[in-house]
Amino acid sequence: MKALRPERLIAQQVWHTALLNRAVVYLGLFVGLVVVYAVYTGWATFRKQNGLRTTYQQQARHDWLNNPDKHPHRMAHYGHFAFRPKPPLSMFDSGMESFLGSTLFLEAHKQNAVNFSEAGFSTGMLRFGEISLALVLQLLLPLLIFFLGFGSIASERETGTLKIVLSQGISWRQLIVGKSLGLIRLMLTLFIPIMLVAAVLWLTGQAGVVSADQVVRFGLLALAYGLYLSMCCVGAVLVSAVSASANVALVRLIGLWLMFTIVLPRASQALGSALFAAPSKVAFFDRIQDDVLKQGDSHNPNDPHYRALKDSLLAVYRIDSVEQLPFNYSGFIMAEGEKISATLYNRHYDELLAIYDRQNQFSRAMAFLNPFMAIKNLSMALSGTDYASFVDFGRQAEQYRYDLAQTMNELQIRSISNRKPGPADKPAVIDRKHWEDVPEFRYTALDVGPVLACQTISLLAFLFWGLALVYLIRKLSKTLRAV
Repeated sequence: MKALRPERLIAQQVWHTALLNRAVVYLGLFVGLVVVYAVYTGWATFRKQNGLRTTYQQQARHDWLNNPDKHPHRMAHYGHFAFRPKPPLSMFDSGMESFLGSTLFLEAHKQNAVNFSEAGFSTGMLRFGEISLALVLQLLLPLLIFFLGFGSIASERETGTLKIVLSQGISWRQLIVGKSLGLIRLMLTLFIPIMLVAAVLWLTGQAGVVSADQVVRFGLLALAYGLYLSMCCVGAVLVSAVSASANVALVRLIGLWLMFTIVLPRASQALGSALFAAPSKVAFFDRIQDDVLKQGDSHNPNDPHYRALKDSLLAVYRIDSVEQLPFNYSGFIMAEGEKISATLYNRHYDELLAIYDRQNQFSRAMAFLNPFMAIKNLSMALSGTDYASFVDFGRQAEQYRYDLAQTMNELQIRSISNRKPGPADKPAVIDRKHWEDVPEFRYTALDVGPVLACQTISLLAFLFWGLALVYLIRKLSKTLRAV
């Protein structure tokens, strides 16, 4: 019979010792109950929210198409709605879904903010986070790992067995690696079932029809969390190895857990917001309105910009009245105004996003000090529940709004006469069949490639922490003592 390597023997000893501990079994059952609750709430929320958003998006389309014959500009102001569908992996990681809103009202000459976030209808308790499978893996499982691993080496140092183990020819490197492998094996007994449950939930939410992009996302999520939890196992063993007693190791690990999961994330967000201050919502829209008025007010016939435009048209067509133009002058002016306001809005919006991006980059850079930030950001990005996905939805909705408004303006230019109808004339309207010229709004989620490109810092932070742990194992293996 082939002899087992020392690392495997030590790993088996960790495994068997943990299973004999009733506290470990009870903690595992507790985590299991939390997982069941997370699965139920994630599935229920996904079905309810996605069902509502799909229904209302269809209703908005139905209402748009069933408008009667009407003036195109009235239809432009009638507007439309854009609803962001919940990503399939939001059942796994709800991320920022509850805080960023899901509905946008689209109308001519005006860009509205996304509304109807869950946080807006909830109590302040939501700021502490929602129970999700991602939260279990990010917070609860590392805490359980720390409880399992705090005494892995420190307890043996206290009892004196560490000197006996090392005197048998076991090196410090073999001991640390073996203890780490044992903890990783224990972690996998919970991690694998959780990911299998997540896979079933994810497949069920898509009725078994899964795109290649979604498969890659899920695979990367599983890999990222496996690496994150494995690093937690190694970290727990290293802290235990440098601690004089098990109690000291436990205090240190709980302190690290609190620092990584609560203190540093809140501090980095607050510091990022302070260093890169963003204007308020009111100030943002006021600046846009001021620039629009400086550029030209399409609703003011005496505005210098539009008066000059009018004079140039009269000169080109060699006429003395806009009523003699071969197209609808009001529609032409509305199209020009829409172009100006949309350009100014996009410029200010890009400037605002640049501020938010600097805040987020600062927060992501903190992942080099806090591995929890790396897995949190990467998990939200792959699940489609991060800020970048929200911004992408806003951009697609704004493009749809602009196209809708300009389509109505073009219909007005082509189909509405310059001569205003008299009291006995029929109102200036066009046939309702033209409403079909505006396609239905469909949000297309970002591909996984651009998502990973936005998370370069998080990926580099993972690499940094992995190399740091390898370095610490090599260094401590040469400097640690048994007493």
